Amino acid sequence: MRRRFNSYKDEENNKQKHQTQKYSNSSSSHKRIFAFCLAFRILNSILVQSYFNPDEHWQGPEVAHRIAFGYGHLTWEWKQGIRSYFHPFLFVPLYKFLALMRLDTPWFMMRAPRLLQSVFSAVGDLYLYKLSAVLFGESVAKWTLFSQLSNWFVFYCFTRTLSNSLETVLTLVSLYFWPCMRSSSDKSSYVSRKWGLLVAALACAIRPTSAITWMYVGFLELYNARDRLKFVFLEVAPIGTLVLGLTCLLDRFMYGSWILVPLNFLKFNFLSSGGDYYGTHPWHWYFTQGFTVMIFSHIPFCIAGIIYSKQWKFSGLLAWVLCFYSILGHKEFRFVLPVLPIALMFSGYSLAVIDDPGVGSPEYKRKEFSKNHNKCSPKMTVAILFLLATNIPMALYMSLVHQRGPEDVMYHLASEATQGNVKSILFLTPCHATPYYSMLHHNLPMQFLDCTPSDEKGVLDESDRYMMDPVSFMSKYAKDWSHPSHIVLFDSEEQKLRSFLISFDYREGNRFFNAHFKVDRDLQASIVVYVRTR
Repeated sequence: MRRRFNSYKDEENNKQKHQTQKYSNSSSSHKRIFAFCLAFRILNSILVQSYFNPDEHWQGPEVAHRIAFGYGHLTWEWKQGIRSYFHPFLFVPLYKFLALMRLDTPWFMMRAPRLLQSVFSAVGDLYLYKLSAVLFGESVAKWTLFSQLSNWFVFYCFTRTLSNSLETVLTLVSLYFWPCMRSSSDKSSYVSRKWGLLVAALACAIRPTSAITWMYVGFLELYNARDRLKFVFLEVAPIGTLVLGLTCLLDRFMYGSWILVPLNFLKFNFLSSGGDYYGTHPWHWYFTQGFTVMIFSHIPFCIAGIIYSKQWKFSGLLAWVLCFYSILGHKEFRFVLPVLPIALMFSGYSLAVIDDPGVGSPEYKRKEFSKNHNKCSPKMTVAILFLLATNIPMALYMSLVHQRGPEDVMYHLASEATQGNVKSILFLTPCHATPYYSMLHHNLPMQFLDCTPSDEKGVLDESDRYMMDPVSFMSKYAKDWSHPSHIVLFDSEEQKLRSFLISFDYREGNRFFNAHFKVDRDLQASIVVYVRTR
């Protein structure tokens, strides 16, 4: 009897040692993966030198710069209380540190916020790998990471300081912890969902529209959970109230009055369709243009992965988010960025099946990933070369070439201001077409054309009136202006205003390349700086 007991005890000890060793190996592997992803994202952030969306600068670093240094512009959204200070506050310590170390030079002011975001992005990459490993095994996780790192739009957008980028990171982290999103056959997958709830709540605090994702996940968890009352009243309610309360306190401190940002955000974007002011797209835009362009050449692999993986919870999440956003009139690529890695996970599944057809078998996930499986089949080689050949040129062109003018011109002006050569600047460009004080980092008088939405329909803002007839607009505008030392404008308007500017003693100072083709306006091939000669 004692011998049998000792034998059982030895067996349990061996199991425990095996589990400990397995956890240690897994932890070590995850550290190496994170280090690799971090190095990749740092390089990624340095290579991103183009202008994508005004919110990258105006709703994050610009607000943080105002908090850290006392000057910076707040757009109309902050005056109406539809933005939370939670996201901009992440950059305040960074700016304070740069100033303390006297590193607040033009180069660091331009690069540092994206370098910080690259750290967050590497965390997102790691958790996408971990989520894929839990669902499908190490082989699929490896190819999912390859798909994530090779996708042109992730490269182009993930390290930008958009709130959507951080929302994407938090979405990936949170999905990893939700029991309902894991394989039902894996008993160890039922980890604490409190972490998932907490991170999901933070995602909603940064972007209230993140609730679209968590409505799906939450109802799925509620359907599957046996402890539904505990889930709702002891987890969702306390954690949601805590995060909402803390963000409300932060916003109360910054705004100077009690403001419920999610409610204001909901009223403007959903109930009043305020986002439609910035343009609308047909309902099918995400399916026919937006999301398909983002996935790009991964599309066939993504579709095959959805069909053969049979992970309907995640494909359902993908469909739910795309369909919900399709209902809204105003659509942008970045809105659906949080579910792009999910689509790329399915692409990774397809690649893993090509690499090893046994991936799809039920028992495969329980096996250790074979280290001896190093040879790539001809099909695998073709697939890898196809994805790299189509995504790398796109990623580099969009990050290094297309619409780089606004960043180049602000770096130039920041350098000139450091030398005392700039007194004031007027931006005769479409509204928010360049970065602002967060990159200039000098408290100089600057002015741009306003584009605050009007309460009355059909009323054109200042920026629209200028774009319709630059000469007529400037003839009236010049009656009250104070002759800035520098004027910034795109070549499409510069051609019409050249004689006008020369008549006021301005000459061309610098010209920066911007784009080879037009996007939503006339071709803005270059951006020009005019300097006053006296």
